[in-house]
Amino acid sequence: MSDAAALPGQPRGLVVSGPATPRAVNVLAPNPSAMTLDGTNTWLLSEPGSDLAVVVDPGPLDEGHLRHVVDTASMLGKRVALTLLTHGHPDHAEGAGRFAELTGTAVRALDPALRLGDEGLGAGDVVTVGGLELRVVPTPGHTSDSLSFHLPADRAVLTGDTILGRGTTMVAHPDGRLGDYLDSLRRLRSLTVDDGVHTVLPGHGPVLEDAQGAVEFYLAHRAGRLAQVESAVASGLRTAAEVVAHVYADVDRSLWPAAELSVRAQLEYLRERGQV
Repeated sequence: MSDAAALPGQPRGLVVSGPATPRAVNVLAPNPSAMTLDGTNTWLLSEPGSDLAVVVDPGPLDEGHLRHVVDTASMLGKRVALTLLTHGHPDHAEGAGRFAELTGTAVRALDPALRLGDEGLGAGDVVTVGGLELRVVPTPGHTSDSLSFHLPADRAVLTGDTILGRGTTMVAHPDGRLGDYLDSLRRLRSLTVDDGVHTVLPGHGPVLEDAQGAVEFYLAHRAGRLAQVESAVASGLRTAAEVVAHVYADVDRSLWPAAELSVRAQLEYLRERGQV
């Protein structure tokens, strides 16, 4: 979920630019908005030569989109064997139950309430389906249950809403915690440095081919916003609404309620560290 405005939406069920990597195809959900950018990216993952596929984030409860994901897999000669969730926000996970009915698959997620089947997901887990390998990377902050999936064979990482293809991510109080989010960004940076990850497959927006650059941009953006909030408080502003009006003055007012949740998370972070 982004704190940046969206560009106009794209047609229903569009497979974006063919394969994003040798193992990843994006089927775009028809839910564009200011918070979802072009719509939710539903990722269809499979090992070349295998007839099995994994779907990450089936998206909203939209029957046409869910069936289009199944049809896209079939067109590629694949059968969906497993469904994974990066986190529980409805634009990523609301359709998971219906998608599991359509495909006969289990749904694995960090949050037990989102799972369909016996297996969850956690730090250090490795998911293998038809030769495809995905490594589970906890990336809380945007939400407490946020996960990313490292696809080592493509030197790629699926980031859900932790890193977007355009704009920046919302960390909304109280479930979103900025300290956790900054730690998660550093964890992703280590993937780029230590594991050679160069491609970001985001939950919204286009694929990014400079993963390390994206992480550094996000860290710099957060540092800049924190400095602005700290300065606003030092100038005498006290409420989150007052800080929003000052710091986000150049942002469309329709996004101010979301910005206020982000400011609350920033104020909490600064208070915990005795900086305001």
